Amino acid sequence: MSFPLIVHLFIFAYLPMWGILMAFQNFKIARGFGLSEVLLRQEWVGFDNFIEYIGGNAFGRTLINTLAMSAISLVLGSFFAVFFAVLLNETRGSLYKKTVQTVSYLPHFVSWVVAANIVIGVLSPDGGIVNEILLKLGIIEQPLLFMGEEKYFWWIIGWSNVWKGMGWGAIIYLAAMTSIDPQLYEAADMDGAKRLRRIWHITLPGLRSTFVLLLILNIGSLIAGGFEQQYLLRNPLVSRAAETIAIHTFQQGLVEGEYSYATAVGLFVSLVNFLLLVGANRIAKLLDQETLF
Repeated sequence: MSFPLIVHLFIFAYLPMWGILMAFQNFKIARGFGLSEVLLRQEWVGFDNFIEYIGGNAFGRTLINTLAMSAISLVLGSFFAVFFAVLLNETRGSLYKKTVQTVSYLPHFVSWVVAANIVIGVLSPDGGIVNEILLKLGIIEQPLLFMGEEKYFWWIIGWSNVWKGMGWGAIIYLAAMTSIDPQLYEAADMDGAKRLRRIWHITLPGLRSTFVLLLILNIGSLIAGGFEQQYLLRNPLVSRAAETIAIHTFQQGLVEGEYSYATAVGLFVSLVNFLLLVGANRIAKLLDQETLF
């Protein structure tokens, strides 16, 4: 049953990896892009493309933007996924619990094309619900241009990720809670432990291994993401704060036609993510936590 998946993985993930060679070349389509043409007809430039990116003006800006938005999304997403899962687990009404679960999962299945327009509408200075609430509460005197100031953009990315992914992320933690021994709760209840103490001393420790594993995986892709959401929400006023490594790679590779440069940036990102994954796994092992390997 797994054979078709292995074949698919080989054809679409491993077989095209000969294209990594472009990162060390001044690749031109006119010279051919078959394996023999890439090996024999393309101009080899060594590490020039890597040096151009790391030494260029875009490196620091794209790296900081990517790390900042990924870190904000990781922290907020992890916290609220656990928090929401605990709240759902403590809910006793079956119908109410299922309804809340269903509603919270729905944004995950909405395309970012649609979700981005919802975010822009909610934050609009002209009738946007966020500005309307802030005005009614007297927190601000005039509508804020959330999508027009760079200082807001990173946080807009983070909170929109929470809205879209919190319900889906909670599924994993709810599944992990089912493996917690019910006798622990019974013993705590007999000892007079209230609900908050049971959550703090039983539920949260029971989620530790799952949390650590997900954290390692997320750290391993810390600078790999940041394209679709940022690309759809950006505008000329916040373009510098929105430019991630993925957007920079797309712009240089597919728009500007610098295929070798874009391949080099992609290979650099893959290498850094691999080192982050190994490092996070190693730290977890030193702290005697669950690890991937």
